[in-house]
Amino acid sequence: MPIGYAAYQSLFRTQRSGLGLAPPTTVFSGIDNYLKVLSDSAFLTGVGRVLLSGAVQLPLMLGFALLLALLLDSGAARFAKFFRLAYFLPYAIPGVIAAILWSFQYVKGISPLLDGLAALGIDAPLLKPGWVLASIGNIVTWSWTGYNMLVLYTALRAIPKELYQAAQLDGCGDLRIAWHIKIPLVRPALIMTGVFSIIGTLQLFNEPSVLKPVAAGSIDTGYTPSMLAYQAAFGANDYNIAATIAVVLALTTAVLSFTFLKLSQRGTTS
Repeated sequence: MPIGYAAYQSLFRTQRSGLGLAPPTTVFSGIDNYLKVLSDSAFLTGVGRVLLSGAVQLPLMLGFALLLALLLDSGAARFAKFFRLAYFLPYAIPGVIAAILWSFQYVKGISPLLDGLAALGIDAPLLKPGWVLASIGNIVTWSWTGYNMLVLYTALRAIPKELYQAAQLDGCGDLRIAWHIKIPLVRPALIMTGVFSIIGTLQLFNEPSVLKPVAAGSIDTGYTPSMLAYQAAFGANDYNIAATIAVVLALTTAVLSFTFLKLSQRGTTS
């Protein structure tokens, strides 16, 4: 129902006539809202920005999550329950709170991280335009690596131990077992976490919204597509454009997720 209503709202626009004294009327606009959104430089820039962030951040996050899962599943792992909980803990912190916590690490004068780097002669303006996207990606990676690690670790625990024993009898060490047995068998879990991560990347909202007040000049109201939709709805009171942005963003997410799945399946078939 919400998806259908958003699609319905995207086909209309609010029309005001005269001096604006008369009540506004809602008229059918067809695809005019879609043409307006798709030609909006702010929207296109926001989409490009989140895609760039995802292209760099997603492989790093999933690779790190896979590495942690493999370490926890290895026979030499000690205190696995403790580290599993420690890795998962950042995910248990709400996204807004995580962004607030990290914002203290990004502001000069109150950040022990920046103070330590400055003592080493390193200037890292983490909230400047050239750095802020990486700073947002760091928060997302910190928050979601533990969740993805747990999904992959669960998939690893479901692999029959007989496969490892047979590989050891054939002379395989831990690295060869991980590369030739564990990683191929958890590929479905990797694909699933990849799809979820693509969806989350295109919906990026909490982190840049929280950092916006402390990153003056680096983050505006249309920094991501979700922020632009929020601004259109609650800043400009243009719910039809906001609905259009939401529909276009949902379709983009569906296309990218479907493409990722098809490419993954093709790799499995070959």
